[in-house]
Amino acid sequence: MPLGLAALNDLHDAFEELRAVLGGNDVAAIESATHRVSRAAAGVRAIGAWRSDPALADRIRAMLPLIDSARVRVNLLADHASQRLSILASHGARTAPLTYGR
Repeated sequence: MPLGLAALNDLHDAFEELRAVLGGNDVAAIESATHRVSRAAAGVRAIGAWRSDPALADRIRAMLPLIDSARVRVNLLADHASQRLSILASHGARTAPLTYGR
């Protein structure tokens, strides 16, 4: 398997894993999947062949819905967490000590 295709397959698998764990409550799994996506993306960037190889560029374009789905899910979860923190903070420091405490 060509190096570029292997890197793209790793990226695809990393995003699949990220999407799967974002539906749960396991922070360690989410963090691990996030690091895996970061490493896989760095691997694709390091190769650089995806810019000049039409087959690799097509593979990336085919992955865009998966990548965008993970991005939307992350943004939604971050917004939801922010809303929860705002609600807790509005109830005072004794109710939400982790919001501002150190």
